[in-house]
Amino acid sequence: MASNKTEDEHLKFPYDIVPIDPEINSELLDFFHGERDGFVQVGPSKYFFAQNFKNSAEGYYNFEARQSDVWVATFPRSGTTWTQEMVWLISNNLNFKKARDQPLTKRFPFFEFNHCMHPEVKSELLSENANYPEKQEFIEVISQPGYEFLKNVTEQRFIKTHLPFSLMPTSVMEKKCKVIYVARNPKDVAVSFYYLNRLYKTQGYVGDFERYWTYFEKGLNTWMPYWSHIKEGWDNRHHPNVLFLFYEDMVKDLRKVLTKLSNFLGKELTSEDYENLMNHLNVANFKQNTAINGKEMNDIGLTIKGEAAFVRKGTVIDGWQAEYSDKLKARAEKWIRENMEKTGIVFPE
Repeated sequence: MASNKTEDEHLKFPYDIVPIDPEINSELLDFFHGERDGFVQVGPSKYFFAQNFKNSAEGYYNFEARQSDVWVATFPRSGTTWTQEMVWLISNNLNFKKARDQPLTKRFPFFEFNHCMHPEVKSELLSENANYPEKQEFIEVISQPGYEFLKNVTEQRFIKTHLPFSLMPTSVMEKKCKVIYVARNPKDVAVSFYYLNRLYKTQGYVGDFERYWTYFEKGLNTWMPYWSHIKEGWDNRHHPNVLFLFYEDMVKDLRKVLTKLSNFLGKELTSEDYENLMNHLNVANFKQNTAINGKEMNDIGLTIKGEAAFVRKGTVIDGWQAEYSDKLKARAEKWIRENMEKTGIVFPE
């Protein structure tokens, strides 16, 4: 839907932002130590965010996209980083040197990460890095809303977001930006997101997986509800400026997906190009690549020592098995089956 917004006008954020139930909020604060104040839910789907989201929502919504922008939009832990690297390299004529020299966080910044950075967590990180001006500068950069720092980028912009389509800037679709949306089976997503919530101080989850699955089902973690999110992606799959992909297809036949991506991005790759790109994207190489494995986050102390690495297994289906008891597995499969029937989404085997 067109916004009819002129360059100097700002749209009012169209959805209600309401605090969650106080009792639930209190419980969540006991288990998610990265947030210190509380959580909110947004709009009819009740998308879940840290309280700081309400301070940035209008800024996100009014961000001025450019037609040349390329967005990777996903529910968290759906192959986002992998997809970003594919998209950036294809778009930049396989410039592997620049991809090695510049971290992905700089080449392909995270649009709304700032809302996860509670002021107290930021203050703690700045204090821990008091003797390292470059690290402090990086903390300031990732704490800044995407709508502020991206407007100063003069080259083609590549932007990562976990926002669903309904909460993305209206200009993204109006300006006909290219959007790559990736969906992944929720059993794998839940395990991967659980480990990420334990790894990052901005989340700081301290509970076990069974408790986390309960929150996952109920949509009580950032960017949830899961089904509402991917249903919005699915509903936009036929839009000419949207490429909808399944993570499972990427694992099963990467060459086929890379061909789809290169066609979508208007780039021609040779057989040798594909081989070089697939080697670069191999999970074993990916985990060791300091430009994409979260090293800069480790360096500033944003990650918690002893937790699983940012790039974990990259597996499909069998990757989740160890975390689910038989009872929880049956519960998860029932929940997934019921929601697949409602949405019409079928994940590749």
